[in-house]
Amino acid sequence: MSETFLTPTIKPEDDDIERSLRPRNLGEFVGQERIKEPLAISLQAAQGREEALDHVLLVGPPGLGKTSLAFIVREELGVGIRCIAGPALERKGDMAAILTSLEPRDVLFIDEIHRLNHAVEEILYPALEDFRLDIIVGQGPAARTLTLDLPHFTLVGATTRTGLLTTPLRDRFGMTFRLDYYCVDDLATIVRRSAHILGVEIEPEAATEIAARSRGTPRIANRILRRVRDVAEVRHQGAVTMAIAREALKLLEVDEVGLEHTDRELLRAIVERFDGGPVGLSTLAVALGEEPDTIEDVYEPYLLQLGFIQRTNRGRIVTKSGLAHLGAPAPPDDVSLF
Repeated sequence: MSETFLTPTIKPEDDDIERSLRPRNLGEFVGQERIKEPLAISLQAAQGREEALDHVLLVGPPGLGKTSLAFIVREELGVGIRCIAGPALERKGDMAAILTSLEPRDVLFIDEIHRLNHAVEEILYPALEDFRLDIIVGQGPAARTLTLDLPHFTLVGATTRTGLLTTPLRDRFGMTFRLDYYCVDDLATIVRRSAHILGVEIEPEAATEIAARSRGTPRIANRILRRVRDVAEVRHQGAVTMAIAREALKLLEVDEVGLEHTDRELLRAIVERFDGGPVGLSTLAVALGEEPDTIEDVYEPYLLQLGFIQRTNRGRIVTKSGLAHLGAPAPPDDVSLF
């Protein structure tokens, strides 16, 4: 089996740890029961027919397991995998080189597939539907099309913004699965499993405490666990108790509902500088010294999920729940936040 990574790695040691914590098969994959059963049936059917699995589109916020599922598909099928990031593919030749290097039934995993440029995306259309690659040779009247046959392969695309996918690309996926945020019980199971892999002794109550502050996201839960482990090893005897978990979470400035320092600063900026809102996104970005896209894509989704802020036609406002979390007084009942 072949395995190729074309995306840059910033911290190899963290990347290695992250990979070691990933489930290796559907049996180890916790949660997302609504997805696992139909995917398992399709995998078994493809194996029985010795065919490539139909193309799969995985949709959902970052950190919920889209990459893990792509590797599970590869593992269950016993084939190779090519992993690339959508923004890294800038030229048609890049995509053509990858497609022609695939072996029969291989998995091609494209992360952030919604960020493919149009020229590269057009090469994918005949490759996904007819398993062929059309190459134009020459220019002007002398130009001709050279068609190359491709082995049957499986494209697994991952996206956080399904609305940015073009209709022709979206329609070529035979299966689309939307990943949901995890409940605390499933996250606690993931934390305990990860702690076992890392060789960390952890109390069940401490695992639940970490899970409750992880925004429903396994990646965040594993990240917090690694930092809690550091505190347990440096300041204590290595085992993670409830008291040590809370000490580490306080040090990390992660509060009871999973908000971090920047999240609370965003809420405070709206409340203290703009009287609770409404305030426009660009104005808020200047006040915080952040890019508007960062606020909209990184910080706002969880605050919206908690119901701490709302988007209105006039801008962002902090809700009564958000004010209560900050300990700020709620507006009088006759004053509308909208």
